[in-house]
Amino acid sequence: MILSSGTEPIRYGGIEAGGTKVVCLVGSSPDDVVASTRIPTRDPESTLADVLAFFAGAPAPAAVGIASFGPVELRREHPDYGRITASPKPGWRDVDLVGTVRAALDVPVGFDTDVAGAALGEGRWGAARGVDTFVYLTVGTGIGAAAVLDGRLPTGLGHAEMGHISVPRQPGDDFPGRCPFHGDCLEGMAGGPAVADRFGRPAEQLDGEDLRQALEWEAGYLAEGVRTMVYTLSPQRVVVGGGIAMMAGLLPLVRSRLGEAMGGYGALAEHGAEDFVVPAGLGGMAGPAGALVLAERALAAPPAP
Repeated sequence: MILSSGTEPIRYGGIEAGGTKVVCLVGSSPDDVVASTRIPTRDPESTLADVLAFFAGAPAPAAVGIASFGPVELRREHPDYGRITASPKPGWRDVDLVGTVRAALDVPVGFDTDVAGAALGEGRWGAARGVDTFVYLTVGTGIGAAAVLDGRLPTGLGHAEMGHISVPRQPGDDFPGRCPFHGDCLEGMAGGPAVADRFGRPAEQLDGEDLRQALEWEAGYLAEGVRTMVYTLSPQRVVVGGGIAMMAGLLPLVRSRLGEAMGGYGALAEHGAEDFVVPAGLGGMAGPAGALVLAERALAAPPAP
């Protein structure tokens, strides 16, 4: 973290904008938070008014980072940069997050997806410390993933949507899939709602044979998804967060099934190691902490056009 000319660290503002809540904080790290709040996500006008009111009453940050639900426009040269774009959340389509915050606070603003923010947080302070090429995968109500490559978040025409990659159907699973766009993609087969629909109750309530079967299918689908990430991105580590990832015994089973999914092709000893597919380290602080990293990078970067 960049230090000021004295001994105190520069403090940044972080905003993790989620579909149900917005977490705001000012600090330099997860261990140095001087102000924070949680705001229910309502309509954009009242939600953003509360966000700006928080920063008006908090110590002034040198820059602000926003890690937002999407889809969002990340191309700095694009006229819609900094906006939530075609969001299915009512009222949030075409909302200008970066412009609103920058105009009110007059500081540099960094911007990326919520899952990318969580990836940066895990890379700086969590389970991916010391690794410069990794994937952060969140498995909960939805499935999302972000890749950090040589310490950078790659941005092309849009942000990655690895939760919607295709996966082979697991033996014995005739569930049609929960994704409204693709049916049986990774999110459609392995997200929390897919588990609940199959068994009539959420994952955390499963036991007995239902739990055993859910773990088998979940591990199989996640292993197939991770196989695609391994073949495409060659990460040094895959960090897994989200509520479904907390199912007891799931991640060791994913490691085992990953070797089977790779079928011996391109498989390295490291892919089966305990430090390849690992649980997230920061929990709910990953996204807000990553927003601080986005703010730090915004302060060091040239201004957006």
